[in-house]
Amino acid sequence: MNILSLFVLIPVLMLIAFVFCKNIQQVRWVAVLGTGAGLVLAVAFLFMFFAAREADPTSAMLFRYDYVWFKPLNIYYSIGVDGISVLMLLLTAIIMFTGTFASWNMDPLPKDFFMWLTLLAVGVYGFFISIDMFTMFFFYEIALIPMYLLIGLWGTGRKEYSAMKLTLMLMGGSAFLFVGILGIYFNSSTDGNLTFNILDIAQNGAIPVVAQRWIFPITFLGFGVLGALFPFHTWSPDGHASAPTAVSMLHAGVLMKLGGYGCLRIAMHLLPEAAAEMSWIFLILTGISVVYGAFGAIAQTDLKYINAYSSVSHCGLVLFAILMMNNTAVTGAVMQMLSHGLMTALFFALIGMIYGRTHTRDIRELGGLMKIMPFLSVCYVIAGLASLGLPGLSGFVAEMTIFVGSFQHTDMFHRVLTVMACASIVITAVYILKVVGKILYGPVINDHHLELTDAVWYEKIAVVGLVLSVAGVGLFPGWISDMIYACLP
Repeated sequence: MNILSLFVLIPVLMLIAFVFCKNIQQVRWVAVLGTGAGLVLAVAFLFMFFAAREADPTSAMLFRYDYVWFKPLNIYYSIGVDGISVLMLLLTAIIMFTGTFASWNMDPLPKDFFMWLTLLAVGVYGFFISIDMFTMFFFYEIALIPMYLLIGLWGTGRKEYSAMKLTLMLMGGSAFLFVGILGIYFNSSTDGNLTFNILDIAQNGAIPVVAQRWIFPITFLGFGVLGALFPFHTWSPDGHASAPTAVSMLHAGVLMKLGGYGCLRIAMHLLPEAAAEMSWIFLILTGISVVYGAFGAIAQTDLKYINAYSSVSHCGLVLFAILMMNNTAVTGAVMQMLSHGLMTALFFALIGMIYGRTHTRDIRELGGLMKIMPFLSVCYVIAGLASLGLPGLSGFVAEMTIFVGSFQHTDMFHRVLTVMACASIVITAVYILKVVGKILYGPVINDHHLELTDAVWYEKIAVVGLVLSVAGVGLFPGWISDMIYACLP
């Protein structure tokens, strides 16, 4: 069996093991052992990939495996990875592992919660290893389906409304995406041999430009909805605000990355002529996402909504950089996916832990937390500094690479948009420092909060793991950028 299939097999085995769990302790340890095995596999596979790439520096994808699913339509279970895929697998494994500890006291129905969360992981892992578009879409839908129940049953606030809104908007995006994939398929060959295989389509280069002009916008839009593309981003803040902690971590940290990854791997890679012609339209929309998301965060008083609008801004930067269509900017886009995934997961984990103690996320009702829970507060400051792009943390290297790559365009249109995107850093600093000053260093507003305790051992595992990851990317970005750059033409 191909080793890549283990990324899907391990969560499937976890689902089977959950069925036989009799109490919450068994559920917890199945989750820990399963996600821990996934993390060990991801780290080990990283080194295996380095060795395989050194032995074969020319192949577009390594660890290839093909199995026929439906021969008449040339649908295959085709898998393979390059450096970008490997980084996304590692990101998913880190967030799944830390999310398990962040949900240690999940109630009610902990077994059902972890089963649906694990099914979501099956879809995410399968999506990142697929090189057949039909198989990729299949796993894409598996990843989206559990979100409705995870938010609708275990969420807070207007959870039913948020779950329905998220599901309807993402399914609408999926409809556009499916039409786009079929358009690529039926235009994938001039000799009658149609294929869903991304590598074969890219090698043949057979899609007519006329067809690209209608396939590209709907395909980019289909993936862009999941990447919080303006004006189709409104599901994201509501979904994040209502979701339980681990779901917010996986949703913002990994699930939204499916949008950016899909735009890069399918829309931009397979439809390059139309992308070059029409990128200006989506550059305007993504530029609005970057600035609007940052301004939206300033106006919020709920910690989750602040981070959710921040995610709209940061994910907008991913799509913005991809549309710049040069290797430096695209390298920054993938680094931003990795950086944002880690720091937003850290944010949501900390917000969940603070909310679990104070029972409020309203910054107007919080103050003086630094003296009450110093560990969580210091980690919140680190997450905030990463978000605003402090050198030495992951946000800086990702955003600087994006801006340098974007500014390589010499025309006025691209440079004006780049300057506008750069301005989002200042706006981000405003809401991050505002929140940090208010909830951590302000006066204690509720005397009951003085009785609260700091993080316990399982919370520290989740938080420390994410803090080290954010710092590691910021301090040692070279190997990551090299992996990404090697995948680009």
